[in-house]
Amino acid sequence: MVSTPAVPNLAFRRLRGPRSPGEFAAAVRRAARETGEQVACDARYIGRVEAGEIRCPNYAYERVFLHMFPGLTLADLGFSPRDTVRGRASGTRADVRTAPAPDPTPVRGATGDTSEESDVLRRAFMTNGTATMAGACLGLDIGGAHATAGTGPRQLGEAEINALEEAVRRIRLLDDRHGADGLYRRAAQPLRTAYALLDAGTATRGATADRLHAGAGELAISVGWLAHDSGRFDDARSHYAEALATARVAGDPALEAHAFCNTSFLARDGGRHREAVRAAQAGRRAASELASPRLLSLLALREAGGWAGLGDRTGCEQSLGQAHTFFERGPSDDDPEWMSFFGEPELEVLEAQCRAALGDWSAAARHAYRATVLLDPHFTRNLALYRAELASNLARAGFLDEAAAAGHRVLDLMDEVQSSRIQGMLAGMVRVLLPKGRTAEVGGFLDRHASSAATARRA
Repeated sequence: MVSTPAVPNLAFRRLRGPRSPGEFAAAVRRAARETGEQVACDARYIGRVEAGEIRCPNYAYERVFLHMFPGLTLADLGFSPRDTVRGRASGTRADVRTAPAPDPTPVRGATGDTSEESDVLRRAFMTNGTATMAGACLGLDIGGAHATAGTGPRQLGEAEINALEEAVRRIRLLDDRHGADGLYRRAAQPLRTAYALLDAGTATRGATADRLHAGAGELAISVGWLAHDSGRFDDARSHYAEALATARVAGDPALEAHAFCNTSFLARDGGRHREAVRAAQAGRRAASELASPRLLSLLALREAGGWAGLGDRTGCEQSLGQAHTFFERGPSDDDPEWMSFFGEPELEVLEAQCRAALGDWSAAARHAYRATVLLDPHFTRNLALYRAELASNLARAGFLDEAAAAGHRVLDLMDEVQSSRIQGMLAGMVRVLLPKGRTAEVGGFLDRHASSAATARRA
């Protein structure tokens, strides 16, 4: 059976209006929360819908879209009937495999998603938590035929590439909600499979090869970030270097900029501040080939963090000024999809970190507070991180009761979030509070933190 050529979905494009794909994707995610759904919608997904690559959404997206546009049908949204897309009329498995692509990108379910499968995964997560959900979401058969190195060249297709890109999205979504500690080991297998595909798929050329390299590199960065956030700095450094090498081989400036961005962040966290500056500057050179002011803003913030770590106030202020200038130019259709986390709250918290590194604790607390107020609470892991940043800065600025109150709000989230970074920040805050006067508020927080830490050690 020959696949039907993709026909652009002009109706859906009109509904997006003047919003960028990234902004529209954010609106979809907000609508999903209102309806109790979980969808990993991003700018790339919106682009695939508008290009006609997704002719009918899965059931979760269908419910979200109909909620967003009450009174309209799927046909009004430019979609085809589900039975004609999924090849169910014939009732054969071959028809399902060769039918034009249904939506493969929900958080729940794999590339042949059904509502029943979605419900199974939802119940698994609600019942067993992060570890079970990670296993369900990351156990992807990226290679299709279980590609392994040394099996000889093979032609790769859409199924493998889509599954690889989906693995990246799922890792990012789970990290947004739950932090890195429970995900890192489970994410290693999709990464090994992705690089086995690179080795085995030597017959692949053109756009498919580009997507394969980009997908493998982005997956390496995602797994590197899980290592980074869970305190495995050597592992993270290796994964980021792997992504950078992939970018250089493929001649992919977007992937190169991303790898340098994360390398700079890791170097700063590891106390290698001059390396953080150099990596951020290299990332900015790579990003200069792209039309994404927001990416340049983030890289300028990474550079500012390096200068702050070196105690170079002038360099830090200059980079912060550049970051704000780029940021104010607004989002672009060319913003990388991994940058969906980067908005005003992240801008504020990264400036807070710079101010803290320079010893300006009150200014750092003000920026961290703005980050917590501006952040969508849906991003649980980042909310815990921002609150930990606020608590730490308040403690060092001498606002002890306020710091303890902020610390309580971090602990409120730690049943959902597993992040060594956040735990380390709380531990550092405790070391600041212990020698101080033990008010009722401070004492209550210290006792609760000690109990929480003891429970974590026993788990």
